[in-house]
Amino acid sequence: MPLGARAQILRFADDGTFPNSRFPVLVYRAVAAVESGAAAPEAFEALFRRNGWGSASWRNGLFAIHHYHSTAHEVLGIYGGSVRIQLGGPQGTPVEVHAGDVVVIPAGVAHKNLGASREFRVVGAYPAGTSPDMNYGERGERPGADRNIARIPFPGLDPVPGQRGELVALWGKVR
Repeated sequence: MPLGARAQILRFADDGTFPNSRFPVLVYRAVAAVESGAAAPEAFEALFRRNGWGSASWRNGLFAIHHYHSTAHEVLGIYGGSVRIQLGGPQGTPVEVHAGDVVVIPAGVAHKNLGASREFRVVGAYPAGTSPDMNYGERGERPGADRNIARIPFPGLDPVPGQRGELVALWGKVR
């Protein structure tokens, strides 16, 4: 990641269906080197592991339905193509991310694939010691999901720059 790079910060309040979070979503641009429209997924996996975000790592796509996790924060490393992600639920904000970008999604924040390029590829991971559940904003998920979110430990390190990251600075203030 370029020295001094800052994350785009997006905040989403509880909308009555999706809890969203008091922690902001962080979007880091051009974290990994991109060649021919793709970055190495192994580079993201190594970066995330180095910063304590290697739990339940996966490679796949992104669901085209609003969903959130109440038992883990999530980091996405885009290693191919691009995707338009809606964050915060149906009234939330669409964000386009490209190969080389990283999105840090706090537990509770709804996210959905609004459309991706044919080359879209993503690697995801969670802070050490956590694993995700799946919630869709359906009746009956809350208040259990809210209790789960409140129990998630502070990750300690930003999955991209570690101790110097926006996550440590911003999330640490509102714990």
